[in-house]
Amino acid sequence: MIEKQPSCDDVLEPALLPVEEARRRLFASLQPIDESLELHIAQALNRVLAEDVTSAVNVPPQANSAMDGYALSRTSIPDNGEAALTVIGTAWAGKPFDTRVETGQAVRIFTGGIMPEGCDTVVIQEHVRARQASDSEAGSIDIDHHVVAGKNVRQAGEDVARGQVILQQGRKLQAADIGVLASLGIAHVRVIRPLKVAFFSTGDELRSLEEHEAGTDLEPGMLFDSNRYTMAALLAGLHVDFIDMGIVRDNEADTRQAMLDAAAAADVVITSGGVSAGEADYVTRAFHDIGQVSFWKLAMRPGRPLAYGQIGSAAFFGLPGNPVAVMVTFLEFVQPALKHLAGMSELDPLLLPARSLSSLRKSAGRVEYQRGVMSLDSQGELVVESTGKQGAGRLSSMSLANCLIVIASEIDGVQAGDRVQVQPFHGLLPG
Repeated sequence: MIEKQPSCDDVLEPALLPVEEARRRLFASLQPIDESLELHIAQALNRVLAEDVTSAVNVPPQANSAMDGYALSRTSIPDNGEAALTVIGTAWAGKPFDTRVETGQAVRIFTGGIMPEGCDTVVIQEHVRARQASDSEAGSIDIDHHVVAGKNVRQAGEDVARGQVILQQGRKLQAADIGVLASLGIAHVRVIRPLKVAFFSTGDELRSLEEHEAGTDLEPGMLFDSNRYTMAALLAGLHVDFIDMGIVRDNEADTRQAMLDAAAAADVVITSGGVSAGEADYVTRAFHDIGQVSFWKLAMRPGRPLAYGQIGSAAFFGLPGNPVAVMVTFLEFVQPALKHLAGMSELDPLLLPARSLSSLRKSAGRVEYQRGVMSLDSQGELVVESTGKQGAGRLSSMSLANCLIVIASEIDGVQAGDRVQVQPFHGLLPG
């Protein structure tokens, strides 16, 4: 149960909560869903496994050759490595040689061919001298090379052993995982059901693209609602059921009802705008009235006014209205929460050390997420430079960037040449 905090009428400017404490509260309050469904592996890419997957077979199922060459028993080769062996047949991939091979004999074998009975070693074709068969005698090979027992043989179960857990519960299935499943003859897997996520933007100043296409002019002071479309794109990469609730105008009763409707329909409710302490910030007022508040103001930039808690059984995230702040708070808080709810085992974004090419302004006492472009310099060192002005309304700065520069709370500014931490968008942004 999330502790109920004082209402916004009592506390309009709470102390700023450190980012680390906010993340601790976030994960402590969320329980992964336990509902699952069965999917064919062709539809399972990027889905999260609801249970361990165990192999019922060995891979490879039988010992086979890793190279083109000749299969034989190591005992056929003297210690000096010189031998002449009779070639009695051929083993192809998918067409085994089914006669036992005796000492002094060999079988021509190709990559993937099953090792014939009596053979434990493959000598690659480059290490033998072959003599073609005639009408009166079988083919033969001469070996003048040191031979190691078991060389160039893939043993049964070497890749995957029967009974082995190959993919663990909570894993997000990647393309290679799908291939592994197919190689084991597994056509269906059980995955966590998609989360239901409801979203709406707030503000009298917003116009949707649908309204614009229908002929509604963008009057002075009005803005196109970019946040709904950004959020839909972010969520599309996470395989959730997205409930688009449109734009809610600045009205306390309408805002409260929209939040209740969203909470009744979804596992997670996300809003943008209206979470500060102004007279028209109705999301804040409604949330304190109908929800259980875990935190509201964070020591971070952008994204200081970030509300989190619960409305009924649904998790609630009240994001700021500024477009960059929406993306940053989504990436740092909402996306890890959605992964946690879906049972994923890997939650934290990748952090890499880099050398800053830019001097970055910052005040101590808060974590800052500045937009940057990272690259490798001529010496192969990871470097990063700022995209320029870092205002929370500059959405183009996110489009120009390929990473976030994460500057810790205790740091008071960065000089060119200083070491910083970066979060690459590749692997951070859903998709």
